[in-house]
Amino acid sequence: MSSKPLRLIGQDEGDVAPVSAALQDAIARIADLKFEARARRFTALFTRYRWEKPAGKGERIRSGLQIGSVTSVKAQRLRKGAPDAFVSLLSLTFEPAGGAEDPSGTLVFTFAGGGALKVEVECVDLVLADVSAPWKASARPDHESEGAP
Repeated sequence: MSSKPLRLIGQDEGDVAPVSAALQDAIARIADLKFEARARRFTALFTRYRWEKPAGKGERIRSGLQIGSVTSVKAQRLRKGAPDAFVSLLSLTFEPAGGAEDPSGTLVFTFAGGGALKVEVECVDLVLADVSAPWKASARPDHESEGAP
């Protein structure tokens, strides 16, 4: 039995947490993280674990993320010269720029291993959509066992 593809729209700071939860433990190739300066758009193609599925029915699916109103993108500790290198997303957060009336800020992608991507935006304008059929996951992400000897 297949569930409907996930589609999330983010238009303010409060919408970022559900997108982050859906993308937790998603993986992407560096080459699939793209900033189009002229279009003021950042896009990313992830393979995400479908956390919304019942336990025991682990699946992965390809999902596209598009962020609009982007003014700049800065990478920290990411291997830009290795387009086939993979990153694993831990979280996506929003850091407001200034006053309560100012919708601008920075979307921060935090990756395993200490890498980060900071996407400066005029406002939160993002869409996450599943773009493939799901497939059975080989394992459920388990952060408890990652630090165990």
